[in-house]
Amino acid sequence: MRTQIHLPEPLLHRLKRIAEERDWSLAELVRRGMESYAGTFPESSPKEWSFPVLRRSGGHLRDISECHAESMTIEDRFLISEDAHR
Repeated sequence: MRTQIHLPEPLLHRLKRIAEERDWSLAELVRRGMESYAGTFPESSPKEWSFPVLRRSGGHLRDISECHAESMTIEDRFLISEDAHR
């Protein structure tokens, strides 16, 4: 199946460089990337809602329940910005 996607120029150049370094076509690189990304999702939707898992650099998955300090910092920044706009 063929499809058309629009990529920002810097990303396109980066992907072309990566593909060339691996001796792959750009299409092969995109296929592999999409397969990898799709593999991070369950095959079927869970019946019960659960906390989302956040991505951090390196493609590792991070459980949101382990992010308390970060979430508190984000909440504090949000509350400070809300107060500043009042």
